[in-house]
Amino acid sequence: MESAVKKTLMDMMPLLIKASLSLLTVLLVMSMLWKKRNSPPGPWPMPIVGNFFQLGDQMHISLTDMRHKYGDVFQIKLGLMPIVVVSGFETVKTVLLKEGEHFADRPNFYSFSLFSDGKSMTFSEKYGESWKIHKKIMKNALRTLSNESTNLSNCSCRLEEYVCAEASDLVQELIDMSAEEVAFDPSSLIVITVANVVCALSFGKRYDHQDKEFLTLIDLNNDLRKAFGGGLLADFIPILRFIPSPSLKALKKFLQSFQSFIAQCVKDHFASFEENTIRDITDALIQLCKERKSKDKSQQLSDEQIIATVNDIFGAGFDTITSALLWAIFYLLRYPEFQDKIHKEIEEKIGCSRAPRFNDRKDLHYTEAFINEVLRHSSFVPFGLPHCTTVDTKLNGYFIPKGTCVFTNLYQVNHDNTVWKDADMFMPERFLDENGQIIKSLTEKVLIFGMGVRKCVGEDVARNEIFVIMATMMQRLKLVKSTKHELDPIPVYGLTFKPKAYYLVAEIKH
Repeated sequence: MESAVKKTLMDMMPLLIKASLSLLTVLLVMSMLWKKRNSPPGPWPMPIVGNFFQLGDQMHISLTDMRHKYGDVFQIKLGLMPIVVVSGFETVKTVLLKEGEHFADRPNFYSFSLFSDGKSMTFSEKYGESWKIHKKIMKNALRTLSNESTNLSNCSCRLEEYVCAEASDLVQELIDMSAEEVAFDPSSLIVITVANVVCALSFGKRYDHQDKEFLTLIDLNNDLRKAFGGGLLADFIPILRFIPSPSLKALKKFLQSFQSFIAQCVKDHFASFEENTIRDITDALIQLCKERKSKDKSQQLSDEQIIATVNDIFGAGFDTITSALLWAIFYLLRYPEFQDKIHKEIEEKIGCSRAPRFNDRKDLHYTEAFINEVLRHSSFVPFGLPHCTTVDTKLNGYFIPKGTCVFTNLYQVNHDNTVWKDADMFMPERFLDENGQIIKSLTEKVLIFGMGVRKCVGEDVARNEIFVIMATMMQRLKLVKSTKHELDPIPVYGLTFKPKAYYLVAEIKH
């Protein structure tokens, strides 16, 4: 009996295997179809190029318009890469904050791998325990410098000393440039001011404005901006990375030169480092790593990671703050009535006996409201850096596979009429309550620095710097736009949005 059963089973085995394989195939196909059916909707892509041609010259506007048709979660293709685009404050908040760890990676963009040889915490380092340690050290280093005492009694910390000195020099440069009463483009002065702050922050060194090394550094930054402005199609169509490309060549040239500059600065700091004497962010990083090394070797950064961290801080502090200040001046010129209100507030709260300081942010409510409206209305970081899913996940009922690239449409959130009344209008007053106090719950909805696990660690530093430089200008100057040139609100595309060139004259306030 037993042998007969065994024989029957053996005879049936090929059939059972075939049936099992067939069932498994059916289940896999059904699973793929279900996932496909549960994928986000979106426009039909063209072969090879995907939806590039449907996005036009203003991708942030095109993707915002697509939201009306496809909803807060939809999918496009850029070249061969599927991209999930997320809009709407609550949905973006889910991606960045509520379920932030599910969306905390960076996509494997070719351009990102070039930053710091793939060791950049901002661009390329994978989300995980090592990344968390890296971020914590970076955050603590910024905090250390912000708390580091200064020899100047009228400054609260070393960082404030750096910012106030450059803000004062900027005002004098604007006055000197206006002496002949001929309108000029202030962008180079803004770039130099911000570059010197970030050099002092990163390396404890302030450059003369005509210093060759300093000017080379600024030129290299311009190369980077132009490279990104040209678009890096190699990120989305991999074969293009092997074809000669001016934008890719410019990017590689900038990164090689800039990273060599950073590496040499860090090397010099290691040689001259004195324990418990913090000159700048590089010293703070070295000190923190030495302290952690004595406790736990896994809680430190390699020399290469320190170089990458300084690189990240320099890049973020340069382009973001430059863009913010150029837009702030743009809106001051476009709406001179807001200048009058800021002038009045500064006269009442500070006067002329001393320069503005970080601590004045809590009292200059209208000035703070104006800056928040600049950040919201310009939305000069329209998508932030792309995210990538760390696991298979769901969003608004749609299946998002692990490894999917995600764009968060921060521009749409900053211009959403369900969040902001008359969103397309520039109105600083929207951030003030009936008593003229800042409405904090609204300022937190301005998405420029992101939120959640990948939020910019330097937001407080950036906001303090923007505030002091702008308030110092407004304390001493009235900015008047050129009558011969128009103010064009359509941005110039690059690593961040910047306004097109504008011209002004700076008048000394009496």
